[in-house]
Amino acid sequence: MTVSVIFSTYNSEAWLEKVIIGFSVQTFKDFEIIIADDGSREATKNVIDKLRTEIDNPIIHVWQEDNGFQKSQILNKAILASTSDYLIFTDGDCIPREDFVQAHIDAREEGFFLSGGYYKLPMDISNAITREAIVTQSCFNLHWLRSKGLKWSTKNIKFLTSGLLAKILNLITTTNASWNGHNSSGWKKDLLAVNGFNQDMQYGGQDRELGERLVNKGLKSKQIRYSAICVHLDHKRGYVNEETWKKNLSIRENTRNNKVIKTLIGIDSNL
Repeated sequence: MTVSVIFSTYNSEAWLEKVIIGFSVQTFKDFEIIIADDGSREATKNVIDKLRTEIDNPIIHVWQEDNGFQKSQILNKAILASTSDYLIFTDGDCIPREDFVQAHIDAREEGFFLSGGYYKLPMDISNAITREAIVTQSCFNLHWLRSKGLKWSTKNIKFLTSGLLAKILNLITTTNASWNGHNSSGWKKDLLAVNGFNQDMQYGGQDRELGERLVNKGLKSKQIRYSAICVHLDHKRGYVNEETWKKNLSIRENTRNNKVIKTLIGIDSNL
């Protein structure tokens, strides 16, 4: 495989199926899908097994027992399970446009990691997206989205950009090119060098902290937010709490101030 696509999931079968269908219609074909499952019920496995028979891409299902929000750990296990030297990370609630993987492949470069974004959809439009809308790419068509009630926003330009215009917008955007868990990629060797995600961090900035350590290692980041397009399906976030946020902010501050490169509790904890 040229590349591995890694994304997490937890008891969200309907959203997971839409995301997998999104990856099944990519213009670039030579990639594996690795699902980092943070303790989902049997229904998630059933969806994955069904889709394995319907799509061409190999699917690797990496599962761990439910022990609360342990996304960093399951992502590290997914990295270990990958078979390629380049890894794309997204989330199990983000449907990729058909050129999503190609955009990452085209922009990858030694000494860099790539930073993309997403477009957050409201719940009613998230529910309205069918398999047909994904296969035909209607869910990335601004006219279709507007017909479903999408409000006007300057962010809607993402659905109108490609090619040279996207490259120009990537260059001039003022948005920081951070590591975003929903849309980023990098070389496996670089992720191994920093020991992957910090497993002492739960929800809130653990992806950004990884990017900060990659920068401390000497990597630069490249913006692809107008080239690699995905839509984010709405959902509740019952795992968010203030105590965890404060802890994670403290870890990130230490990472920046002390130029931390390799986390103490990371990939090698799972070997």
